[in-house]
Amino acid sequence: MDGSHERALYFYVTIVIGLIVAGGLFLDGAAAVGGFVELQLRPARLLNDFFSDTGVGAALINAALVGAVGLVLVAITQVRLSGPTIAAVFTMIGFGLFGKTPFNAIPIIAGVALAARIAGKTFSAYILIALFGTALGPLVSTLAVEIVPGTMGIFAGIIGGLLVGILLPPAAMAMLRLHQGFSLYNIGLTSGFLGLFAAAFLRALTTEMPAPPFSWATEVPIPVVLAVPVLALSLIVLAFVLGGGSATREFLRIQELPGRLPSDFLDMVGPAGGLMNMGVMAILLWTLVWILGAPFNGPVLGGILTVVGFSAFGNHPRNSWSVMAGVLLGTLLFRVAPSSPGPVLAILFVTTLAPLAGEFGAPIGLVAGFIHLAIVLQTGSWHAGINLYNNGFAGGLTATLIVAVIEWYQSNRETLFRKDTE
Repeated sequence: MDGSHERALYFYVTIVIGLIVAGGLFLDGAAAVGGFVELQLRPARLLNDFFSDTGVGAALINAALVGAVGLVLVAITQVRLSGPTIAAVFTMIGFGLFGKTPFNAIPIIAGVALAARIAGKTFSAYILIALFGTALGPLVSTLAVEIVPGTMGIFAGIIGGLLVGILLPPAAMAMLRLHQGFSLYNIGLTSGFLGLFAAAFLRALTTEMPAPPFSWATEVPIPVVLAVPVLALSLIVLAFVLGGGSATREFLRIQELPGRLPSDFLDMVGPAGGLMNMGVMAILLWTLVWILGAPFNGPVLGGILTVVGFSAFGNHPRNSWSVMAGVLLGTLLFRVAPSSPGPVLAILFVTTLAPLAGEFGAPIGLVAGFIHLAIVLQTGSWHAGINLYNNGFAGGLTATLIVAVIEWYQSNRETLFRKDTE
């Protein structure tokens, strides 16, 4: 991807962030700004829909500014804006609708920067860990708002964020070896792992740890509902502007890739194909949510934006459909409504396991999706909602199990085959 394409992407993402801010002001006016300020010191653990907490306008402004933090850091560190960094920025925007705030994200980013200094590396080497690692933002908010009273709580939250940020890089590298790149949300597994320790210490230090808040908006303004189709159209238009007739050919080439980490579609195939893939995935996901009858609230939109971002870095329709179908099958067998909060988010975020289907085929994808739903319905309580990427945690566990079984089977089958031919 050349420099002109990267500049176009910077311009595009900046416009998207600006339009989100404008949308928040349009919907709620000055109240959106006040709500945004209030949101910085509100609980952030799963599942807390900022749409119903401080209002849609405040949530949109918060999401845009969380995304802006990511984009600015990418620019400052001079890391290329390509598949992984686009995925990180879109994920930050998405989770800015239900858990991340600038207040709880920045201490974690600073902690990762300290880890880089301790390791004698540049911050740019850890930038993706820093951006995705803001999944643990609720730890900062929990200490600041729910556990420690007064101004000491803010201090405790910042210290907690710095400490967990320092731990993120070594843990992330260890977690990647477990699933071998077959779960796209590696920091989800890492954050879940660290979240277990954080939740254990908080439970040990407090006489009674507060239950995670729960909010789930069901009424969403029409402009917000239509935002995803507009985003999808803009991505497809930009794809044709950058690549012309090659956009469709590049998109079709992406469908042949397994998507295993690291798979930067913008570099491997081309920016036009990657952008078209993002746009097509956005349309498909929006349509699926509409068919299921789930609301386009903060968590659902956050899920769609995350998967759209990772459609530049691993997801595409061909490797995603079977894992999503596996979750849908699970909702039938477990007798849970696919439009209810946990299942509908699992349907979206299970695409973290798309590389399994891309590498081993649709039957494995169906099995992975089915297992994922059973696991993800339990894992949130393990870390007390501190890890926002709960589906990434469950997906990493699922991928680790499936990859271990496949490797064991393949190695033993080869051994048996050699014995039979001797």
